[in-house]
Amino acid sequence: MAGNKNDVNRREVLRGFGLGALGLALGGRSLGPAVTGAAPGSRWVKNNGLFRAAGPAKVGLVKGNDRREITYQALKKIEDDVLASIRSKKILIKPNFVITTRQLAATHADAVRGILDFLRPHYKKQILIGESTISKEGTFDGFKNYGYLPLDKEYNVKLIDLNKQPWKYRYVFGNGHRPTPIRIISDFLDPDTYIISAAKMKTHDRVVTTLSLKNILLGAPLNDYKKNDKRLTHSIYNFSREAVLHYNMFHLAQEIYPDLGVIDGFVAMEGNGPTGGTPVDTRLAFASLDPLAMDTLATKLMGFDPTQIMYLASMAQAGMGQGDLDKIEVLGTPPEQCQHHFKAHRKLIEPYGLTS
Repeated sequence: MAGNKNDVNRREVLRGFGLGALGLALGGRSLGPAVTGAAPGSRWVKNNGLFRAAGPAKVGLVKGNDRREITYQALKKIEDDVLASIRSKKILIKPNFVITTRQLAATHADAVRGILDFLRPHYKKQILIGESTISKEGTFDGFKNYGYLPLDKEYNVKLIDLNKQPWKYRYVFGNGHRPTPIRIISDFLDPDTYIISAAKMKTHDRVVTTLSLKNILLGAPLNDYKKNDKRLTHSIYNFSREAVLHYNMFHLAQEIYPDLGVIDGFVAMEGNGPTGGTPVDTRLAFASLDPLAMDTLATKLMGFDPTQIMYLASMAQAGMGQGDLDKIEVLGTPPEQCQHHFKAHRKLIEPYGLTS
């Protein structure tokens, strides 16, 4: 059953507002008790606040001329690990439809076909494909415009509008760093749901890059088409390196985290992303059970320094994934064959000391 305003109480504030994120908001360098004892290279285990020791992260990286095939091949590079991680969970593939009318801004249906090609021989239950767009036209407008509707017959999947699913209250930092209630779609909080982030490789107007982590963390807040709670994660719409969106993503990631990350980088977006940028013919696909490692690598291959992007650096410091490029094992195409120099969003060039 969906939550209501009476659910907002002091106990939920304390439960939903992590001490680690609070320490960051107050300006402290320590990440606080919520992350104490994390070993370097640990990988965050969502929903229970534990760390699992891990060796170097593995990222499948494939460059090629067929979007569907390179997505499939990137997953094949880590096949045994992925199949072992799914267990008996239900699978939810979450693409990125930040808007529903521009294909360049969205995860391509053929990238999702590549994921389904990989899963279907091994997973016989129905797979969910769900999105929670900000567009007033609704998620199914995106499914229609981006060619997702045939997938239900091709693969026996179910397309769902996550904005119409049950939700629960959590908290983010609002104006003045005050706890602000935010409605989170319950699927993202369910430990029995295996979340696959099928992200698009793009630049962003607040946090430089938007990849697999941000696809989930900003997809989780509800937009019921009357009120869009995703905007609450931004608080004040500033363009500094300390934009509150970094803190809120770090905070939400303590409970909301993808199990598997996949990046559609066949035709990426540079410049004024996440919706108004221009195409880059990168022809890449990424896959990893460590989405932070994958996003760190992708950010580097876009030509940006991931250590200067606060949400990535903070998650790495907290042990939520591998942030050390020297400890990321790349399987497939050598990274030096995939390096690009993306244009940043024009409003971030000065704050981050970037070149246009």
